[in-house]
Amino acid sequence: METRGYADGDDPESGGRRPLRAVGAVAFGIQCLPVVQFDAETVLGCIARCRVSFLPGSPTLYLSLLAHPRLGAYDLSSLRVAVTGAASIAPEQIRRMRKVLGFDVVLTAYGLTECCGLATVCRLGDALQIIANTSGRPLAGVEIRCVDAQGNDVIAGEQGEVWIRGYNVMRGYFDDEAASREALDDAGWLHTGDIGKLDAAGNLSITGRLKDMFIVGGFNCYPAEIEHLIGTHPAVAQVAVVGVPDARMGEVGSAFVVLREGEILSAEALLEWCRPGLANYKVPRSVAFMAALPTNAAGKVVKHELRAVQAMAGT
Repeated sequence: METRGYADGDDPESGGRRPLRAVGAVAFGIQCLPVVQFDAETVLGCIARCRVSFLPGSPTLYLSLLAHPRLGAYDLSSLRVAVTGAASIAPEQIRRMRKVLGFDVVLTAYGLTECCGLATVCRLGDALQIIANTSGRPLAGVEIRCVDAQGNDVIAGEQGEVWIRGYNVMRGYFDDEAASREALDDAGWLHTGDIGKLDAAGNLSITGRLKDMFIVGGFNCYPAEIEHLIGTHPAVAQVAVVGVPDARMGEVGSAFVVLREGEILSAEALLEWCRPGLANYKVPRSVAFMAALPTNAAGKVVKHELRAVQAMAGT
């Protein structure tokens, strides 16, 4: 039986093409329809014309489809499975993906190019909160650890750097021994630079990137944790948080928010709503509302552009 699918395009931040999904598709006889630069109209037309059944992508991709003014003009009845990652996703968005886009299955996953694109994934039958709040459990034959700065395992529920070991981990970067030594240790563990935590059942939650972490008055803040909470606000469609310089605290959080169509929300009201759910130092000090967040070809938010926007606003 022929299975039809869709693969996303280039990721400029990864330094080149991301052919891994396409290789897997070819190996199993799946028709793969790559789109070099994401465009909602193009993707919707492709789904309707080619009867796409499997559509992977970042949460931003699905939000863009849901917000498209001509969504109802396209036949999306072929859509069956969505696998998302790269950012947190709200339970309400999963419900809308099922109801409006028609997906039977919505799963979240985690991986990176250095481990062939996939390390953990939720399973069929997982509860909505597991799918929304975690990236699932390791693939068979893959090990996951969350470790402290000394490389010691942290306890369940505690944050640490995510390490991966298994058949899917790369041997090294091409012609870059220094970078290879930095990413891979002698025991075969890939040091991802991602921050996450494991629950008692082994589900992984990604809470941030080491490079995205900012320090507020001596306390570490990971944007993903803050973004996940703000993303549950009923008026919020998308959110990205970055650390920006502050004369007194060193750095503070700044949130960039896209509201759902027809919603009205003030910065003060949103920040007040955040306070019960976040430690005071994690609550952003400013909120900027935008029509859309800047994204790369893979649909990931380009945070350095947001930092530039904030820097210009502060001058």
